[in-house]
Amino acid sequence: MYIRQNLRWSIIWRKSWQSVLFLTLYNTVVCAVFASGFTQITIPWQPVATLGTAVAFYIGFKNNGSYDRFWEGRQIWGGIVNASRTWAIQALEYITSRVDAPDLLHEMPAATAAELTVRHRRLLYRHIAWCNALRLELRRQRAECWDTDVAPFLSEEESAFMRLRANPPTHLLRRQAAELRVLREERGLLNDFQHLALMQTLDQLFVLQGGCERIKNTPFPRQFAFYSFVFVCLFALLLPLGLLREFDQLGHYMVWLTVPFATLVAWVFNTIESVGHTSENPFENQMNDVPMTALCRTVEIDLREMLGETELPPPIRPIKDVLY
Repeated sequence: MYIRQNLRWSIIWRKSWQSVLFLTLYNTVVCAVFASGFTQITIPWQPVATLGTAVAFYIGFKNNGSYDRFWEGRQIWGGIVNASRTWAIQALEYITSRVDAPDLLHEMPAATAAELTVRHRRLLYRHIAWCNALRLELRRQRAECWDTDVAPFLSEEESAFMRLRANPPTHLLRRQAAELRVLREERGLLNDFQHLALMQTLDQLFVLQGGCERIKNTPFPRQFAFYSFVFVCLFALLLPLGLLREFDQLGHYMVWLTVPFATLVAWVFNTIESVGHTSENPFENQMNDVPMTALCRTVEIDLREMLGETELPPPIRPIKDVLY
């Protein structure tokens, strides 16, 4: 996610130079052909202006849909951060000592402080692993980043098992539910209300994970994205043909003003179309995507601090004004 208030000119040029160069060359050729006497290539300005209006409306419609996908992705990850804190608070405050459970068939010894510490750490670390695993699945980075971003928060056996699953985040939440059952039925550390509350938080995490997968696995409707590109190209190609006679009426050699003005207008339309295109898939680890790495680090810092740890990793810092 780009965090600087204004785009640097180097970024604008890097993303625009190819289209600007092509448009300049094309418009120059059109003007040269017109100036050489082939005035039949001109077309009336009114149809071109009408087409430009229609294309502007269409691009606006498409860009609204693209931005909605980005904003929904950001809202989902905001929900993940909040649900992560809820999970940590519930795990730490509910799993404190043995509770009275009338449905248990035998008496159980109270949990020791050491056992509680281990269980708290395992539940919270597994959740940090879930956040990172979900990020890696959305970005298709499991192979290269698992050992550094997920494995440190799991046991070697659990990490090896999860790495081979088709959907590791789902199995991590399943393992969390299994541990809650053990805490409820075998150790008596959770009563019915506490167990239900923790399971509801897991359900919320499943819903948030499903929202991310829905956006990732459902591409932006190609009929909208493709025709938007086609219409912009068509408008850019017809634009100088409509401007030639308009500038030619201003005086001798004024027709060459078609080159800068047609290039400028076509570049604006192309840039607007490109802005919408970059928002279609917010989980691709690009400049304008949801900063999932930074959000995962926020979750890690919050949860490890709740465990009482003091040696915490630093927050993710932007790289060249981009927060990943």
